Amino acid sequence: MAEQTSQRTQRSWVLFGLMVTMMLAAMDTTIVSTAIPQIVSDLGGFTEISWVFSIYLLAQTVTIPVYGKLSDLYGRKGVLLGGTTLFLISSAASAVSWDIWSLIIFRGIQGLGAGAIIATVNTLAGDLYSLEERARIQGWLSSMWGLSAILGPALGGAFAEYANWRWIFLINIPLGILAMGLIFYFLHEEFEQREAHIDYAGAILIFVTVGLLIVELMEAGDSWPWLSVPSLIILIAFLVFSGLTVWVEYRAKDPIMPPWLWKKRVLTGPNLSMVAMGIVMMGPETYLPTFIQSSLGLGAIAAGFILASMSIGWPVASSLSGKLYLRIGFRDTGLLGAVIIILACIGFLILPYPQSITLLVLDQVLLGAGFGLLSTPMLVGVQSVVGRERRGVVTGTNMFCRYLGQGLGSSIFGAIFNNSFQQQMADAPKELADIGTNVLDILSAGTLSSSAEQFLKVAINQSTQHIYAGLLIFSILTFLAVWIAPRKFPIVQSSE
Repeated sequence: MAEQTSQRTQRSWVLFGLMVTMMLAAMDTTIVSTAIPQIVSDLGGFTEISWVFSIYLLAQTVTIPVYGKLSDLYGRKGVLLGGTTLFLISSAASAVSWDIWSLIIFRGIQGLGAGAIIATVNTLAGDLYSLEERARIQGWLSSMWGLSAILGPALGGAFAEYANWRWIFLINIPLGILAMGLIFYFLHEEFEQREAHIDYAGAILIFVTVGLLIVELMEAGDSWPWLSVPSLIILIAFLVFSGLTVWVEYRAKDPIMPPWLWKKRVLTGPNLSMVAMGIVMMGPETYLPTFIQSSLGLGAIAAGFILASMSIGWPVASSLSGKLYLRIGFRDTGLLGAVIIILACIGFLILPYPQSITLLVLDQVLLGAGFGLLSTPMLVGVQSVVGRERRGVVTGTNMFCRYLGQGLGSSIFGAIFNNSFQQQMADAPKELADIGTNVLDILSAGTLSSSAEQFLKVAINQSTQHIYAGLLIFSILTFLAVWIAPRKFPIVQSSE
C-alpha cells in the first residue's frame, strides 16, 4: 500500500511537471502577440515581424514526428529534458536579441525545443497512465492550452507595459527549471534501448518537405501572390521533396514516419481527422477576435476572453470522454465529438446579426466540447493499438497532423475572408476607397459617417459568415475522416 501511494505521488509530480512544460510551449504562441509594438519599437523590422510567429510554428510542427520517433529509440525522458533545455536556452537568447533577425533565429531554435515538448509530453501520458485514466490526464493537459490562451496575452501585455518585453521570454526559465527538476527526479523510466538505425535522410527530407508547405501556406497571399513565380517554385520543390520522402521512407530500415502509419484504417482515420480538426480550429482563432472588435465594437480583452471560452468546453469534454470511449468505443466517441463540432459551426451560421455575446460564448464552449470529445479518443485510440516501442511515433504523427491542419486552416480561411471582403468593398462608398488594411483603427477612430461605418461592419460580418460556411464544410469532412476508422480498435495489452 505504501509503495502504491509513493508511485501515485511520483506520478502526480511528474504530471505537474508535464503540465508546466506543455504550458510553456503553448503560451509562447500567444504571449508575443501583445508585445509586438514594443518589440518593433526596440528592434525595428516591422515588415519582418510575422516571421517571429511563423518560424516558431514552422520549427515546432516539422520536428514533432522526428522527436516522436527519437523517443521510441532513446526514451521519452532524455528527449523531453533535452528539448526543454533547448527551449530554455533559446528563450534566454531571445530575451537578449539585438535586432529583429537575431530574435527570429532564436525563436526558430525555441520552436525546435517546443516540438520535443509536444511530442513527448503526450506520449508520456500514454506510458504512465492506464486506458481508463488517459482521458482525465488529457483533460488536464488540454487545460494548459486554455490557460495559455488567457495568460499569454495578459502576461505579454503586462510585461510590455509595466516592465520590458524581454521578460516574456525570461519568465520561461524559472518555470522550465522547476518542471525539469520534477521530471528528472520523479520520472523513473524503464526503457530498454534497442539497436537504433537513425533515419537521418528521412528526418531531413520530412523537415524540408513540411517546411516548404508551411512556408507557402504562411506567406502566399501576403509576401507574394498565390499565382506567382515564388509560389510555383515552392510548390514544385514541395512535390519533388514529397516524392523523395516517400521513396526514402519506404526503403529506410527504421523510418522516421513509417509507411504502416498510413496503411491501417485504425491510424489513418484518426490522423486525417486531426488534420481536418486543425483546419476547423483556425477559423474562430484567426478571425473571431477581429470580427468581435470591428463588427460588434468590443475591446481586445473582451474579444480574447470570448475566444478563450472554447477552452472551457475542451478540457471538460476531454476528461469525460474516457467514460464514453470505454463504453461505446473510440470511433463512436470521436463521431459524437465531430457531430457537436458540426452543430457548433451551424450555430455560428444561424446566429442573427448583431450577434449576442452570450450565444457566441456558448457556441465557443460547444465547439471546444466537440474538440475535446474528438481529439482525446483519437489520440488515446492510436496510442492503444500499438506497443510502447511504437507509441512515440504514432503520438508524434497524430499531433503533427493537428498542427499541419492549423497551418492549412490559417491559409484557407485567410483566403476566404480576404476574397469575400475585397468583393464587397468593390461596392463600398467613396469614403472607404482608400481604407487599406487598417480596418480596426479606422472604426475605432470614429471618423467615418454612420452609413460608411455600417457598411464596413456588415462587410466584415458577411466575410465572417463565409468563414463559418467553410468551417461547416471542414467539420463534415472531420466526421467523414473519423468514419474511416474501424468501429473497434484492436487494443494492444501492455505489460507496463
